[in-house]
Amino acid sequence: MRYLPILLAAALSGCATSTTPVSTPAAAAGPYRDTIALAGRFSATYPKDGQPQNIVVKYTWRQQPGRIDVAIASPLDQTLATISVTPQAATLTEAGKPPRVAKDIDTLTAQTLGWSLPVGGLRDWLQGYATDANGKRFAASPANNSVVTNDGWRLRFVAWQEGTATPLPRRIDAERSATPTSDELALRILIDPAG
Repeated sequence: MRYLPILLAAALSGCATSTTPVSTPAAAAGPYRDTIALAGRFSATYPKDGQPQNIVVKYTWRQQPGRIDVAIASPLDQTLATISVTPQAATLTEAGKPPRVAKDIDTLTAQTLGWSLPVGGLRDWLQGYATDANGKRFAASPANNSVVTNDGWRLRFVAWQEGTATPLPRRIDAERSATPTSDELALRILIDPAG
């Protein structure tokens, strides 16, 4: 699938970012966790040859200290690719193709796409966190649900999971305008309810 590298890059460009756990007020996202397991759906809208393109896939995200593993599947649950990110390397394995390995996710993104896609912070976004345009830690809440990140993403935490002790994102919309070094991109990340 020709669009798969773009989606994988978007989904994983921020995986290697390390974050210190932060406690927040009860109204904001819960304490940052180094170990999480999530699943959901991911869509991206991006330009190709002057025309908008759209893709939708399912994902599973397993994060633990020093490692992130992501599986990307078609809407019909056919595994399209897996990515593993460690401090030493990032590995992309697509069905029926030899694995691609690079020293980090940014290099792998550049090899896969031919240009770098600096999503940065997705590891934080999935838990309701970001680094704002001033470099400060942002903890989203239902009442404070949008931020512009230090790398130019406009994030909006649109929906929240119900029945959780602390707010957890259910839907995240992210948009980045075109710059001289990157294309315009819009992402919608849906996280399945915890449980």
